Amino acid sequence: MSRTIRIDPVTRIEGHARILLDCNETGQVEDAFFCVNELRGFERILVGMEAHTLPQVTARICGVCPTAHHLVAAKALDTAAGVTVPEAGKLLREFMYMGHVIHSHALSLFILAGPDLVFGLQGEDAGRNIVGMAEVEPELTKKGLRLRSLGQKINEAIGGRGIHPVTAVAGGISFSLNDGQFSRLQELTAETVKLCSELAGQIREFLFRLFDANPRLLESQNQPSWYLGNVSDGKLDFYDGMLRSMDENGAIRKEFQASEYDRCLVERAVTYSYAKEVYFLHENVENMYRVGTLARLNVIDGIETPLAQAEFEQFRNSFNSPCHNSVVQMYAKLVELIYACERADQLINDPALRGETRVEASFAGKRGVAHIEAPRGTLIHDYEIDERGLVKKANMIIATQQNTAAINSSLKQSGNSLLTSSNDEQVLNNLEFVVRCYDPCLACSTHAIGRMALEVEIRCNNKVIRRIRR
Repeated sequence: MSRTIRIDPVTRIEGHARILLDCNETGQVEDAFFCVNELRGFERILVGMEAHTLPQVTARICGVCPTAHHLVAAKALDTAAGVTVPEAGKLLREFMYMGHVIHSHALSLFILAGPDLVFGLQGEDAGRNIVGMAEVEPELTKKGLRLRSLGQKINEAIGGRGIHPVTAVAGGISFSLNDGQFSRLQELTAETVKLCSELAGQIREFLFRLFDANPRLLESQNQPSWYLGNVSDGKLDFYDGMLRSMDENGAIRKEFQASEYDRCLVERAVTYSYAKEVYFLHENVENMYRVGTLARLNVIDGIETPLAQAEFEQFRNSFNSPCHNSVVQMYAKLVELIYACERADQLINDPALRGETRVEASFAGKRGVAHIEAPRGTLIHDYEIDERGLVKKANMIIATQQNTAAINSSLKQSGNSLLTSSNDEQVLNNLEFVVRCYDPCLACSTHAIGRMALEVEIRCNNKVIRRIRR
């Protein structure tokens, strides 16, 4: 008896997607598919545009990750022009980015995943949201939302706009901090460190409570894979450095610049989704790999800020290295949130932040490739620019594309563990939770208005034998 299970749409993620599970006659899940419903087409939209506009235009790809696209586009133009950004310009860009990481990780931990942590996966759907969370944990919710707001304020102060920043340009950044901005940013960063320190212990407690309450889910998500993330002298670095790949046994396989990505990463279009799958090519073998919070903590040797390093050591002691459990990615996000707050505080107190911020850059007739660690994983932009300064070709490798194969594998494992349950709500909650662990970003500037329905259909020989609706 074969059957197909459909979850459409998946809720509390950034964008719209659905889940399909194909089962065989014995009820085992044979294939699982995470299907992205939206087609944005930015790689084609960019062709013919003036290259100097790319940092502003690509920021419009996403309403949640705009700063990642904004900065990686500027970095790609830097490489095309062959220029070195002045130290103050580089530090300001990174400072802006720490604000973005704080905002994004706080959004994910406190708003998207927060209800899972507070209520568990067995809570009623009607109350498992930020409103219900605010009722039962008002101080935690208030502080979490304040931390998110502080990150956005830092991002806005340096980027010129909160949602779609405009200040990063080829060769650096378009302004210098004045005394008023400098003082204000010192206040904001000091508050982020204080708030994050207060929240870390409570979030850690909720995380381990969730893990303890759902041992079957935790056990089912141990799937070995390769990992890819950025390192700078072996340490965690979101903005600059080398890409490092690690195999499933923890061996470092390759460190390379973004310009070499097309020799290592293989993109493949699939029939079930608008998002491509990507594999890591090593010795003529294509390997499933992951990017994002868990991948970054797997590939690094350590973290340069003290509070984050201490949390990182506890993470490693609890889950070993490499850790293959996708559920643990939320804990990895807490480690990175602490780092981003501490790093922002380091940057605002660096005297080099007040120097020259920009050099002239000319990139006509050149190719520019760069990467950055977006909150959800490695992001690569690749531009070919003609002699008139117009874009001839553009390619982008997005984190969710690189994680698609792993998400499918996680869903298959969870499906086989969960589908014996007759509790419809439990099945829905757990499968959605698996997807949220990867925190996928699916063209987030496209939103639906109104109530998002959820439906699962289980079919046998094309006949619906069970339907679950939310």
